[in-house]
Amino acid sequence: MVKQKTLAGVQFFCAILLVGISSLVAAQNRQAIDLSALGPQIGDLVPDFNLPDQNGQLHNRDSIMGPKGAVLLFYRSADW
Repeated sequence: MVKQKTLAGVQFFCAILLVGISSLVAAQNRQAIDLSALGPQIGDLVPDFNLPDQNGQLHNRDSIMGPKGAVLLFYRSADW
């Protein structure tokens, strides 16, 4: 009975090791992503826009700009 549990433990360890090694090999074969092709880059100008806020008031690029500029954060929620 003890031998059987030990053998099952060794088999489980080998299976986990095999999955881990195959994951590493797959990760090494991934192609690099060209981040400059994904969208706006740091320092790019934002096109002018007119969008309503949650109260219906319209805002554009100039209305949100402060003395040092503005930060736009795009957040994708999980419940689209």
